[in-house]
Amino acid sequence: MAVAKQKILIVDDDGNIADLIELYLTKEFYDTRIAQDGETALRLFESYAPDLVLLDLMLPGVDGYEVCRRIRANSRTPIIMLSAKGEVFDKVLGLELGADDYMEKPFDSRELVARVKAVLRRYHSQPEVLTETDHDKIVSYPDLTINLTNYSVNYAGKNIDMPPKELELLYFLAASPNRVFTREQLLDQIWGYEYIGDTRTVDVHIKRIREKIHDHAAWKIATIWGIGYKFETVEQN
Repeated sequence: MAVAKQKILIVDDDGNIADLIELYLTKEFYDTRIAQDGETALRLFESYAPDLVLLDLMLPGVDGYEVCRRIRANSRTPIIMLSAKGEVFDKVLGLELGADDYMEKPFDSRELVARVKAVLRRYHSQPEVLTETDHDKIVSYPDLTINLTNYSVNYAGKNIDMPPKELELLYFLAASPNRVFTREQLLDQIWGYEYIGDTRTVDVHIKRIREKIHDHAAWKIATIWGIGYKFETVEQN
């Protein structure tokens, strides 16, 4: 029995780039569809039900940010944003809206395929990677409960809206209190690949988490300068 191909929705208003990406991915035996504007992308997302979306930021009509926001409102389908601008603002906003990764144009075909494979692998293996048993999907501290089973965070008695990657990063740190992780280790664990070069992805997510979850008398997310981060706990008398 043939194994169903994983489906990828390519959203880019540049037909040449979209066709090139499609060529790369069909060679790797992915099933693909192309949308050249935001409205078409949203319609195709519903009818095609892709396993992953490659999403250009600059689209006619509904732009990539809005497409990401609408998809993420009802779905955890992985999204890799594509940007030719390379501006920090673009990256930060895209990640804040729930994108799983971003790539700057022009990109190498092998890197694109590697990113797609890694994000899909990470998405489909989250429970096994992040937890050992069904009982390990909740971590609790004073005024903080992180539930990976239903992707919820309760802080100071309130439910906190948090995109999947932020929640997974917070859970991963909190599940190993007082252990220092390098940015590279966090990228590998949460995004599922060895990220070469820019590690700003982790810093952006930590910044967004800190805006929602403030330091507590019993715990905090600590920066280990030049290395990475740890979830630091303090013994209470």
